[in-house]
Amino acid sequence: MRLRIQAFYLILCAVAIGTARAQLQPVFAFQKDDTSIKRKYFNEALQKKSTLVNSLADKNKKDYKQAYEDMFEMVEELLISSRSVTEQAADTYIKTVAGKIISSNPELKGLNVRVVFSRDYFPNAYSIGDGTIVFNAGLFVYLESEAQMAFVISHELAHYYLNHSGQKLAKYVALKNSDSLKKEIKKLVKQEYGVMAQLEKMVKSLTFDIHRHSRDREEEADKVGLQFLKNSGYDGQAFISTMELLDKVDDTSFFSPLHLQKVLSLPGYPFKERWIKKESSIFGAMNSEEASGLTKKERDSLKTHPDCSKRIALLSEQALKIAGQQFLVDENLFKKLKDGFVPEIMEEIYRQGNIGYHLYQSLRMLQDNRYIPLAVYSVARDLNRVYEHQQKHELGLITDTESRFFTENYNEFLRMLYRLRLNEIAELNAAFCSAYKNQMTGYEGFSAEMIKAVRYKSSHDN
Repeated sequence: MRLRIQAFYLILCAVAIGTARAQLQPVFAFQKDDTSIKRKYFNEALQKKSTLVNSLADKNKKDYKQAYEDMFEMVEELLISSRSVTEQAADTYIKTVAGKIISSNPELKGLNVRVVFSRDYFPNAYSIGDGTIVFNAGLFVYLESEAQMAFVISHELAHYYLNHSGQKLAKYVALKNSDSLKKEIKKLVKQEYGVMAQLEKMVKSLTFDIHRHSRDREEEADKVGLQFLKNSGYDGQAFISTMELLDKVDDTSFFSPLHLQKVLSLPGYPFKERWIKKESSIFGAMNSEEASGLTKKERDSLKTHPDCSKRIALLSEQALKIAGQQFLVDENLFKKLKDGFVPEIMEEIYRQGNIGYHLYQSLRMLQDNRYIPLAVYSVARDLNRVYEHQQKHELGLITDTESRFFTENYNEFLRMLYRLRLNEIAELNAAFCSAYKNQMTGYEGFSAEMIKAVRYKSSHDN
């Protein structure tokens, strides 16, 4: 009899535990980086910097050395931080694709390169100039094939092989030390008005930007990169489809436009229209020309990847003749990484401290019903951070302000963020957490954020 009772209680416990587990929401598993790989890449970059510095000639040595120091600082900040992806599957995949390109092109063999993913959200890839090639997850998530990925890597390998960064650096140093520049500075100093504005404009034009190359160098990298792609066995049409993607990628997003009234219409706490109502004074800090929006010329100049249509026209005939494969390494892993990089990008935005932008994207993720319950937890966490900073009158430290350089959708969100009163932030988050509390049972971190939200709300109830 006693054994039966014990068995009965064991069954009850098993059922109870099973029920509890069924209610628990699995915490999103972020990638785990390999710190030994980060250190290896860092040491390789450090050795390259030492080689470059030790090989400098005496002429303009100080300027070159400073430029290399700045370059290495950029590499160090990337490789050591959470931005670089060294999780085993992702790191092995990008190295394998890059290795296939390098092994198929004899001129690339022997080059000391590190090709790494980053968690940066902006859609770009770039060669820093020391052998470090960076492929932002913010670009990867838009790709449709490994062949497109291979072309992007081929293009950046071409930049490094052709020493475009070195040529650009040499031109920058030569101009900085030129007699013509010194004469121009002397003339500016003698002016009575607008001296600082002119000097700032000149300094801006002289700033060495490793991320941007001239149109001629981009076209040369396209041509050489396309040959690298061909020799690697990938489909040449990937060049065309990649260029078409890059031409419009600044205006696309992996989430739908945010409908604030829809996603923040919560039980017991209705959305307030005044939070987002547009007024003529909303761009009070801007002049009338700014408030009217960007001109076509301005939009074109700000594009991450300019001249794509012209670059397609130059090489499309050649690209169409290249027969090859869309996938040569791992199609399934490509798709898995593409999907998994979205929350990785999101978390990196949070780590970088732009809480407003992270909240904006988290609301869009929630609205699209993706990565639930991560999206819910992120919104609750962000709203508490917004409350805490607004309480100290420091909201501007963690979020952007409206700008003509942002989309109207993002500006509307920012308008709401700055119009929310302190008590409204607390009430909004308390209502939000209450609406999702059953769905979030057991999700690590959410209960703590909900308790915090309720406490902030109660402090305004008296």
